[in-house]
Amino acid sequence: MMAWLTPAGILGAVVGSVVGWLNYKIVTGFVTQKLREFDRSATPAEKAEFEGKLVLLKRIVLIGTVPVIGTVGYWFGRTLGG
Repeated sequence: MMAWLTPAGILGAVVGSVVGWLNYKIVTGFVTQKLREFDRSATPAEKAEFEGKLVLLKRIVLIGTVPVIGTVGYWFGRTLGG
C-alpha cells in the first residue's frame, strides 16, 4: 500500500464524501425550493429554461461540494490517524 493511501485517510474521505453529499442535498433542496417560489415563468419555454438552469446549479454545487469536503475528510483522517 502506498504511504499516502492509509486506512484513516480512506475512512476520512468516505465520511467526508457522505457529509458533502448530505450538504449538497440540503443546500440544493433549500435553494431550489426558494427559487421556485420566485419563479415567474409565463410560458412553457421559460419554465423549461428555468428548470435547465436549476439542473446546472445542482451540478455546479455537486462538483464543488462533494470532492472538496471529501478531500478535507481525507486530510482530517490522515492527520488524526497517521
